[in-house]
Amino acid sequence: MTMKNWRVIALLLATAEIISAAGARPDVSTVIDKATAESILGETVKATTPRNLDGADGYYSKINYYALKPGKALIIRLHQAAPGSPDPQQELEMVRASTGATKPLSGLGDRAEYAHGADSNLPAHALMLYVAKGNTLVTVGLNGLDDDSLALDKARNVAQKILEKL
Repeated sequence: MTMKNWRVIALLLATAEIISAAGARPDVSTVIDKATAESILGETVKATTPRNLDGADGYYSKINYYALKPGKALIIRLHQAAPGSPDPQQELEMVRASTGATKPLSGLGDRAEYAHGADSNLPAHALMLYVAKGNTLVTVGLNGLDDDSLALDKARNVAQKILEKL
């Protein structure tokens, strides 16, 4: 092979790698596994089954971790919108319209907002974090942690780990 052919092959491989990385479809259950969920909740969690599927409106990955003792849970959702479907910014607007009281959170994704407690029609010690990045919306729900500030930090860390896989 000539040097020109090697360059073309190298360029094609590099382009394929970039396209593959841009189309990353993470499985949230491998990013936040059972052991990590137990560490976040401070409790042993029940066995669970992740769901990863392609829908007409995009790719979904979701997992629910529930503590063996009732009251604590970690819920994680990822949705990558298909072309022509509502984008994550539109989805965040729909969330705000349905929950009412979300608060902005800076430094996470393109846009992040969270809701917690009665002001957002959630139970006490429940928190929902929504993060839009590109065509992806990540939702992290935490329930049962007495310290709302700690819950927000933990939810933020979960979202950040997932965003790193995009």
